[in-house]
Amino acid sequence: MNLNRMKKRIWLLLLCVPMLANAQDVMTETRQELASPDGNYRFTFYQRSFGVDNARMYYTLMYKDQVVVEESELGVQIKNQLFESALGVPNDTCHFWCENLRMTDVERQSVDHSWKPVYGERSEVLDRYHEMTLKLQKGEGEGDREGGYDKRKNYRMNIVVRAYNEGVAFRYHFPETTNGLFLHITGEQTSFTMPEGTLAYYERWAQGPCELRPLKGWGEEESERPLTLKLPNGLFVALTEAEMVDYARGKFRLSAEKPSTLVTSLYSSVDVISPYNTPWRVIMAATRPIELINNNDLILNLNPACRIADTSWIKPGKVFRCGLKQAEVRAGIDFAAERGLQYVHMDAGWYGPEMKMSSDATSVDEAKDLDIPALCKYAESKGVGVFVYVNQRALVQQLDVLLPLYKQWGVKGIKFGFVQIGNQHWSTWLHDAIRKCAAYEMLVDIHDEYRPTGFSRTYPNLMTQEGIRGNEEMPDATHNVLLPYTRFLAGAADYTLCYFNNRVKNTKAHQLAMAAVYYSPLQFMFWYDQPSLYRGEEELEFWKAIPTVWDDSRALDGEIGEYIVQARRSGNEWFVGAMTNTDARTVTVPTDFLTPGTKYSLALYEDDDRLNTRTKVRITRKNIKAGDKLVLKLKASGGAALHFTPAK
Repeated sequence: MNLNRMKKRIWLLLLCVPMLANAQDVMTETRQELASPDGNYRFTFYQRSFGVDNARMYYTLMYKDQVVVEESELGVQIKNQLFESALGVPNDTCHFWCENLRMTDVERQSVDHSWKPVYGERSEVLDRYHEMTLKLQKGEGEGDREGGYDKRKNYRMNIVVRAYNEGVAFRYHFPETTNGLFLHITGEQTSFTMPEGTLAYYERWAQGPCELRPLKGWGEEESERPLTLKLPNGLFVALTEAEMVDYARGKFRLSAEKPSTLVTSLYSSVDVISPYNTPWRVIMAATRPIELINNNDLILNLNPACRIADTSWIKPGKVFRCGLKQAEVRAGIDFAAERGLQYVHMDAGWYGPEMKMSSDATSVDEAKDLDIPALCKYAESKGVGVFVYVNQRALVQQLDVLLPLYKQWGVKGIKFGFVQIGNQHWSTWLHDAIRKCAAYEMLVDIHDEYRPTGFSRTYPNLMTQEGIRGNEEMPDATHNVLLPYTRFLAGAADYTLCYFNNRVKNTKAHQLAMAAVYYSPLQFMFWYDQPSLYRGEEELEFWKAIPTVWDDSRALDGEIGEYIVQARRSGNEWFVGAMTNTDARTVTVPTDFLTPGTKYSLALYEDDDRLNTRTKVRITRKNIKAGDKLVLKLKASGGAALHFTPAK
C-alpha cells in the first residue's frame, strides 16, 4: 500500500471511530481488524472505557475505503440471578453482561473452498472468508473459587466475525461451561449507525408494502429484514440475519438515543443453555444494487451443510393450484402434465375449516368428494406430484400422525399455512417440523410471515416460503421491481405467479418475466387461474420450458424500484427476465453471459398493444451471439422474457 493510500485509509477509519472529544477512552490494546479476502471490507473491533468496570464493545465497517457503518455498539442483554450470587454485583441492568468483558485471546483462520447445493441459483457455491474469534471473559483476575472451579471463568462470551468478499457477518457465542450456564437473553445491543442522510427501504411486516424512508420519525415502528439502505456516499447496503433457527426473530428499529442508528429488536426474550450461538448479523455493501443480488449466496454460506443423507427425493418444480373437487384435481393434473408443471396443490379447506382447532387433517371433509390416495396415484401416472395445505393449528396437534399417513397416501409435500413466527418457541417448533418432514421425505412450503435465513441449505426439503407481498395482494410493478433488491436477498420466495386473472396490474410480458427474475425452487404458476382459461397462448411456451433451479444466475442491470434484468442458466440454455416499474423505459441487455463462439437461437417475448390477440404478447425469433446488444423497449408496468438455446 502506498503512503497516500495509507493516509487516506487512516483518515477514513478515524471518521468511524469516536467523534467524541475523549477519544482517549478508546482502549487501543483491544483494537482488532479483519479484512475480506479481496481487501474491500475492513471490520474494526475495539472497546471504550467509561470508568471503572464499564468497558463497552464497538465496531466500524468500511467497504472500498468508504464508510458503511460508523461506530456502533455490540453486546447481548442478559438477566440472570447467578450474576448477583456469583459475582456479588446486583443485576439491575441488562447491560451488565457486556459492560466489563476482558479480551483474553484472538483466534484467526481462513477458509477457501466450494460446495455443491442440492439445488439453488448456482450449481456451485464459493465459500471463502477470513474469520476472527474474539474471546472475552467477565471480570479481572482469577475470581472466586467454589466447588473446585472458578465461577468467574464461567461468564465468557466470544464474538465470531467473518469477512467474505460478499459481506461481513458476526455472532455471539457462549462457550460450554462446567455448570451448563443458563442465559435469559432479553435483547441485543447490536446496532448499526449509518452515515447521516441514509435512506431505508422500509417494510413494516413481511407481506407489507415497501417505502423509502429516512432514518428518522419511525416512532415505535420496526422494519423487516432484509433491510436495504441507500447511503449518501453512493453505496447500497443490506442488513439481515442468517441461521435464525432457535432464537427470536430480529427486526430493526431506530435508536431513541443516537441519530441514524438502527438497533436489533428481538420479537421476545430467549432462554438458552451454553454452548450456544446466536444468529448471524449480516452486512452486505455494494457500489451497484445488482451486486447485492449476485452476492446472496452469503446467507447460505452462514448455515451448516446439508444434514439429509439421501436427497434424491427432493425434486424442485412448478406447481398448479387445483379446485377441491375430484374432477377439478384430475383436470389440474392433466393441465400440469400438458404445461410442463411438476406438481398440483390442494389448498385450504380440503379437510374442513382451517381456522378451527377441531378440524381433522387426517381425513377429507365430508362435504368434499376427494379421494386423495387415488388422486396421488393418478398424478404419479402422469409424472406429477401432489401437495396439500395444512394450517398450523392442525400441524401443532397432528404432525406426528399426519406425516406417516400422507406418505402412505402418496403426498409429496405440505404447504404450512398461517404459521406463527417470531418468538423462540415457534421458531424452534417450525424448524423441528421441517426436520420431521425430511424424515418422511416430505417437501415443505411455508406461508405467511416466515422469511428465510438459510435453513434450506441444511434441510433442502424446505423448498420455498412466502414472507412476501405477492399476487395475493396484487402489487403494482414498482413493488415488483423492489423485491429482487430487498426480500429476495434473504432467499427463495413464493410470490404465486398469475397470468390470466383480471386483477393483475401489470402486463403479460411482465408476468412472464417473473419466472426468470424471481427465484423459488417450488414455483406456483397460474395462481387464481383455471385450466379452461388457457386457450393455446403461444407465449406460455416460456413458462413451460423454464426450470425453477439453476446452474448459474446473474443480475445484469437494474436500479432499486425502477427495473431489473436477471439472467439464469440451466445446462446450456439461458433464460432472461426484464421488468420495469410503472414507467416505460428502454433497457440494453448485455449478452456477454453467453458462451463466446456459440450461436444461439433467441425467442423474445414482448408486450405489443398493436396485436389483435387476447394477451398482446409478440414473439420474435432470431439468431444471436455473445456480445450482441439487445435493446428492449419496455411498456409501463411491462417487461420482456428471453430464452436462448444453442442454435442447431
